[in-house]
Amino acid sequence: MSGAGHPAVPPVGSYALDVRTGRVGVVMGREGPYVQLRPLGGGREWDCAPEQVRAATPAERLSAATAYANARSRGEVP
Repeated sequence: MSGAGHPAVPPVGSYALDVRTGRVGVVMGREGPYVQLRPLGGGREWDCAPEQVRAATPAERLSAATAYANARSRGEVP
């Protein structure tokens, strides 16, 4: 997806990095001028400006998945 004047945004369903916060999420779509990301394992979506989102690297995806698995094993997330 790319809009007028916006860099290419990773496609819906792919993993992306919010460069402002360093959080990895799944691209859920667009709402107005924003890209919507959802945390790995589900949860509340958050909005990012398209220029603040890029495709997550394999290492970033693995790190996020490991952090989620660890939190789940500690009972911190469902």
